[in-house]
Amino acid sequence: MAYTPELTTKSSCILRRIAWALGMPMTKAIEKVFEHLPEILDREKVCQACRDKSRCSNCGFNSDKQNQERKEVVE
Repeated sequence: MAYTPELTTKSSCILRRIAWALGMPMTKAIEKVFEHLPEILDREKVCQACRDKSRCSNCGFNSDKQNQERKEVVE
């Protein structure tokens, strides 16, 4: 990661409670939160606003990647 973002007190408090609920450290819980975001956010909107098209193959918002992963699980 290029930089470490600082969390507000409120965000840190929320993340801590999510981590407790998941039974894992905050560093792992925040990864789970980010992994879940493509499932609840508008993928198309995120892709259209993206400023780094060089990483599409590794991006969770890339629906082609998600479809390929689901296909591999089924096979």
